[in-house]
Amino acid sequence: MLKKPFSPQMALEIVTLESLVPPGHLLRKIEAVIDFSFIHELVAGLYCPDNGRPPLDPTLMFKALFLGYLFGIRSERQLVREIEVNLAYRWFLGLRLTDQVFDASTLSQNRRRRYQDSTVAQAIFDRIVEQAIAHGLVDGTVLHTDSTHLKANANKNRYDKAVIAKSRADYWDDLDAAIAEDRAAHGKPPLKPKQRQPAEKETKISRTDPQSGYMVREGKPTGFFYLDHLTVDGRHAIITDTYTTAANVHDSIVYLGRLDRQRARFGFDVKAVGLDAGYATAGIAKGLEDRKIPSVTGYRRLTPPKPGMLGPKDFTYQDDPEGYRCPQGQVLTYATTDRDGYRHYKSDPAICRTCPLLASCTANANAERSITRHVWRDARERTDANRLTSWGKAIYKRRKETVERSFADAKQLLGHRYARFRGITGVTCQCLLAAAAQNIKKIAMALAKTPSPSPA
Repeated sequence: MLKKPFSPQMALEIVTLESLVPPGHLLRKIEAVIDFSFIHELVAGLYCPDNGRPPLDPTLMFKALFLGYLFGIRSERQLVREIEVNLAYRWFLGLRLTDQVFDASTLSQNRRRRYQDSTVAQAIFDRIVEQAIAHGLVDGTVLHTDSTHLKANANKNRYDKAVIAKSRADYWDDLDAAIAEDRAAHGKPPLKPKQRQPAEKETKISRTDPQSGYMVREGKPTGFFYLDHLTVDGRHAIITDTYTTAANVHDSIVYLGRLDRQRARFGFDVKAVGLDAGYATAGIAKGLEDRKIPSVTGYRRLTPPKPGMLGPKDFTYQDDPEGYRCPQGQVLTYATTDRDGYRHYKSDPAICRTCPLLASCTANANAERSITRHVWRDARERTDANRLTSWGKAIYKRRKETVERSFADAKQLLGHRYARFRGITGVTCQCLLAAAAQNIKKIAMALAKTPSPSPA
């Protein structure tokens, strides 16, 4: 018998919010293992203790922001709408069914006025990492590092051109000392004192977000982007560091400084690192050797020579006598060491003029072939050799399973393809909170796993 449907929306029911959240919900797992109480103490100095209107609870505010990152809600207005109707979100934030949800402008105005820099976001990220360490999920023995790009909130066709200086590398002071030592060992006078300045180049500056960088990389999109430099622990892929730069800053520029920060901040005893090919530089190799940290880097393809011409690989380096031996047996001897740290080895033009390979060796008018070698090239070659060892292959394979997986999850699930804000400060906070959200989820999922019973 067909009956008229009954509308239960106005029916009175006695329920608790606790009973409406499924037992296996992700937020239940997070609430069980993550302690957010530190946030209140962390930001207490930014609030007046005895004057003014009651503020939005900072712990609730940051937990709400974490909801946006955990469930891929990019808009703060949409986040507030979801909190209004999602019972699990209300339970996680400690809001009752009848409580009014804060306005979206409360989040934006707090971010603009109270949290004007990335200090609080960095401190929250660090405290989450410390909780992972306390749970035994991070040991800092093997670290993997890579970078990914975030599209800036800027039109790539609206820009001005300007000449700007490149970033300063962490190892420049050590390089200057190495150059002076190398020249002295070869009997060359020291170079005239000159403060090392970053090279300048003309580049595009966005009119919308001038702090973003114009990225031109092979296999990557072209436009204004930011770079998120990420380091993860090799054990459970917990993110231990994230650092944001403009997209025109090379990966290797900031790496050693960020590694030292992790060792000092968390007390890591790093035994090995796995790096992408972008970090395969002589400066990084020497810096890691000085820190007694073995490294494994990806293979970096060098620019091939012109068709029919001999490349540097066709010449063999030797120590006694020092120089490069060409295919015809001539030794290119040491000439000088320049300010960039490269030794120059040059051939004897009198021999080269009668060489049958002259046309395929050099187009120099003086019939002279020159090859350069960095003063730290030996360290680079030892690092490259690690890639061929059994432990090196294992670490590099694990790099794909940790840091690249973190990037994939962030882009696919956390909306990490695009910068939500404009300016380096806003994007830095975005990367820090997104990384903290990833860690929160990884900690909860790792601790929620129950060991399977062993077979009888």
